[in-house]
Amino acid sequence: MSIFPTKILLATDGSQEAETAAATAINVAKSTHSELHVLTVGPGSPSYDVRIPEVAEELRRQAQEILDEQVKKIEQSGGKVAQVHLRLAEHHPGFEHHPSDDVVRVAEEIGAGLIVLGSRGLGGIRRALMGSVSDSVVRHAHCPVLVVRGAPTTFPTKILVASDGSKDAELAATSAADLARSTGSELHVVTVFPGSAYVHPYYEVRFPEAAERLRREAQEERQQMLDEQVERLRKAGKDVAQTHIRAGEAAKEIVALAEEVGAGLVVMGSHGLGGIRRALIGSVSAAVVTHAHCPVMVVRQEKERSVEHQANFLT
Repeated sequence: MSIFPTKILLATDGSQEAETAAATAINVAKSTHSELHVLTVGPGSPSYDVRIPEVAEELRRQAQEILDEQVKKIEQSGGKVAQVHLRLAEHHPGFEHHPSDDVVRVAEEIGAGLIVLGSRGLGGIRRALMGSVSDSVVRHAHCPVLVVRGAPTTFPTKILVASDGSKDAELAATSAADLARSTGSELHVVTVFPGSAYVHPYYEVRFPEAAERLRREAQEERQQMLDEQVERLRKAGKDVAQTHIRAGEAAKEIVALAEEVGAGLVVMGSHGLGGIRRALIGSVSAAVVTHAHCPVMVVRQEKERSVEHQANFLT
């Protein structure tokens, strides 16, 4: 099952990074016939409403200006905004409010299937979205999140999907394939073989032949998984331009390959398999988001992410 078409929530604070994210969101919305919603989270405090109401009004006005300006630019670029959303961060004694909370909540309220935001935001009083916000949204959102850095994704492009055979990776591969097909883009699939992670250094020295056999068997297992993934995509009518199998640290290999093939978008699951077959886990997707030269879409099963998000708010 693919996530498209869907409702796309663009979280923006008017920064240059947010402008880049907006361009990507427009391109994805057009290509997938999805609705585009725009959100701005502005600073605020209940104390202002009582003690200094004019300050609260000024903060609200600034946030509204950012939102209006972004919508205007989107429409001038040929995009269509289905709905706008404005939230002012609230601060209560003993409770640390984070802008990511509003992004996640609004996404849940409107039933968004994809959140798009920049990797960095503005400083000073207008700051709403920054690196820590994108990190938190990726961890807690109930739906896939597309973090945009560098140049916006323009289609057609090369889409690199990282797979380890997990459920999240399956959904990531299907969504990437559908996006590739709807945009005329090339789909590349990669799996990373951890190499020496399977063999303790002690056995490398004492039993080199056995160590080599273990590595070979693990690589063959990884290749089989990759072949099965590609076959499932092809049976579903989704073309795969090229497959890649790499050995080494997962995040580094994915980032390096994305640069080598000139990928305009990386798609991956947020969590992977446990045990000996593990390759893609939460820390890996976070590292790829941080270091990739292009936008990264992190996909996770909706029910599983929603349960985790609720648990985090209750603890």
